[in-house]
Amino acid sequence: MARSISRRRDAQDAGALLIKLHSKISPRPFFFPSPRQSQPLTSMLSYSQPLFPTSVIRILMALVLVVILVSTLVAYPPRASALNQISPPEATPSSMVWIPKGKFWMGNAEFSDALPIHQVEIDGFWMDKTEVTNAQFTRFVQAKNYVTYAEEAHDGLPAGSFVFIPLAEEEQSNSWWTFVKEADWRHPHGRNSSIENQETHPVVHVNWHDAVAYCEWAGSRLPTEAEWEYASRGGLDRKRYPCGNNLLPTSQWQVNIWQGLFPQANKVEDGFRGTSPVASFPANNYGLYDMSGNVWEWIADWYRPDYYSISPQQNPPGVSQQDSFDPYEPGVAKRVQRGGSFLCSDHYCSRYRLGSRGKGEPVSAALHVGFRCVKSN
Repeated sequence: MARSISRRRDAQDAGALLIKLHSKISPRPFFFPSPRQSQPLTSMLSYSQPLFPTSVIRILMALVLVVILVSTLVAYPPRASALNQISPPEATPSSMVWIPKGKFWMGNAEFSDALPIHQVEIDGFWMDKTEVTNAQFTRFVQAKNYVTYAEEAHDGLPAGSFVFIPLAEEEQSNSWWTFVKEADWRHPHGRNSSIENQETHPVVHVNWHDAVAYCEWAGSRLPTEAEWEYASRGGLDRKRYPCGNNLLPTSQWQVNIWQGLFPQANKVEDGFRGTSPVASFPANNYGLYDMSGNVWEWIADWYRPDYYSISPQQNPPGVSQQDSFDPYEPGVAKRVQRGGSFLCSDHYCSRYRLGSRGKGEPVSAALHVGFRCVKSN
């Protein structure tokens, strides 16, 4: 019995000596158990303690999770179509904004040719922030030596275009449009007018073919009707105007349209009797200006009033020329126009509202019609 007690004391003395020597030779490693000075080595060896501290284990687990996540992203990258919903696939031209891929409700219950309201999905594309300006069109004409349709004689008519002539207050007529000789994009109201100091106004008196020629020169194209409406809404769902359902959310007008009794008395409450410089009014949520009012804009599609009943859901291209139809002028194929103009008025034409449609013969030009371009991905 005494021999057993003696052996136990010898073991305890040896363990204490070993710990003392180790502490003097080197610092205690992070995985070495904390010595309990009041306990013998035999008790320490039976003490249960993890090989690594809990904090270290947590760090190691986090690193493993990061490695797994990075490996997964490398092996399975997101599809390009999903990325396009958020950001453009390449650098955006300075004069354009990126319109992300998405779905929207197309149409307007206030207009019979904009029914039925239906859901459409559009791929992403770039769109001009503003309507093409006189300055931009001048560069095109100079580069291509281009002559617009209105600058030449056609079908027995001299060179010229249609100009709006306000009626006197006592006049009762619907003939406020007059063909004016030598009216064209350089001379909006005829021979004695000019675009001097109107470089930032939208170009007008351009027909559909003129607009296409410019877009091709610029490396772009005219928008489809669905693209244009999708962009005009700026992500808002079935609202009347680019700013929402209230045309005057503040005391300031948000669009360039006619205020007062049309076509006799324009109160000019928005500050402009005719066209306004582009971007004079707030942009929509996509950064696009004048998507309502200022000038009508040419669209790539042919017009048909019942197209929405047969329109495909994804990227609808419009009908063919043979299927184009205007019940007010049968037999004349027409292209779609969108956005309304400075001549739109709730007293006469409210088609400056989002979702509404206009149309025009491709060779026709007028004082209130312009365009903007888009570019595909």
